[in-house]
Amino acid sequence: MSTNNNQAIYDARVLGKPKMTLLGLQHLFAMFGATVLVPVITGLSVSATLLFAGLGTLLFHLLTKWKVPAFLGSSFAFLGGYAAVTQMGTEQGLTLAESLPYACIGVVCAGLMYFVLAGLFAAFGPKKVMRFFPPVVTGPIIIAIGLCLSGTAIQSCSANWWIALLAIVIIVVCNIWGKGMIKIVPILLGVLGSYIVAACFGLCDFSGVKEAAWLGTPFQMQNTAFAVFKSPNWGLIVAAIIAILPISLATMVEHIGDMCAISSTTGENYLGDPGLHRTLMGDGLATILASLFGAPANTTYGENTGVLNLTRVFDPRVIRIAACFAILLSFCPKFAALISAMPASTIGGVSLVLYGMISAVGVRNLVENRVDLTESRNVIITALILVLAIGIKYGANDAITIGFTSLSGLAVAALVGIILNAVLPGNTYEFHHSQRGDMAVNFGGTHKPGKKVKQPEN
Repeated sequence: MSTNNNQAIYDARVLGKPKMTLLGLQHLFAMFGATVLVPVITGLSVSATLLFAGLGTLLFHLLTKWKVPAFLGSSFAFLGGYAAVTQMGTEQGLTLAESLPYACIGVVCAGLMYFVLAGLFAAFGPKKVMRFFPPVVTGPIIIAIGLCLSGTAIQSCSANWWIALLAIVIIVVCNIWGKGMIKIVPILLGVLGSYIVAACFGLCDFSGVKEAAWLGTPFQMQNTAFAVFKSPNWGLIVAAIIAILPISLATMVEHIGDMCAISSTTGENYLGDPGLHRTLMGDGLATILASLFGAPANTTYGENTGVLNLTRVFDPRVIRIAACFAILLSFCPKFAALISAMPASTIGGVSLVLYGMISAVGVRNLVENRVDLTESRNVIITALILVLAIGIKYGANDAITIGFTSLSGLAVAALVGIILNAVLPGNTYEFHHSQRGDMAVNFGGTHKPGKKVKQPEN
């Protein structure tokens, strides 16, 4: 089948509605495992997550002129931010449910940063803007995200190491030796396999599943960001914003890498048309909407790009079908309760792989952009980012307190890295100089690019 996008759309229409529906279900399964894992780990609502993954995807398609075949699911990059804010809330006497809305406010502000970067891209072009976010900064930040999360994964695994190891083995086997869809959804298979075994050995509590209704609303207002302002803790609000806002620097670069990957897969230059400014606004607005209503931040999903490459059907309508399925599932509380009954050891095993993959993507970002670590400036920036992020995270206080607010290790590391890169001489990074390097930031998975696309002019 041709890699030309127009031909792909024509072929999708020839398939007919039944096969188009099956293709949409395939995209749903591809994103499903990772998307529902984020609320399971953080304590956010599974139903709200599915609802706003679907709505966010449709909103993204609207803002990008219905052209880009991208699915938006839960972002793992913000897990450290959620953990940091909920810990600060717990220390101030709040429960997990009361602390999460504060974290959501921080993610809303992070979503606003997408609009700032979109405006800069529209005004100055990507090459000038990306000089402030070179791989020597974003790579170590991404590495630090995974390493800072690793402790929670080990803690969850310790609940039952045999179940955790089973999840890891299934993921590795499916990803390395699997064929077709098995290779596309190893996370989902790892979750299902270890979950079923745990259930057979009586390690799961399904009482909540029995009590849950078949139909219900996906979210409750007390779990949304709006609930904070009934009796706001302004110190915690500021702390949440400072802790989470810098993470947007990594996720925005991730978004750019995903757009490069989708463009390369389909053979269409989405960086030029509809343009990075539109895709960034779509991603940012989807994140803001989701966070306001108590769902995780959204991000473009690499798993679905893998499905595009597998099927060679690039019609964005297939992605929109998957989004509609996600919305329908969000109105089934029994399904959400079934997800919530998942044992901690399953979550730990899957998280161990995913967090390691996040750090590995950071290493890939450094390697494929050929960051020269023999240069003193690069060594200093990389070293300080890693040491500050990890050192503060696993130090005595887990954060640095400044006045009435606290800065997480990741926030401090990101700010120091950006400032040092701006003031130290020798920043020679040029975005679009290497297509392979531009595609190196991707939390979703690996891609096999199609034909090379023409890069947009500055």
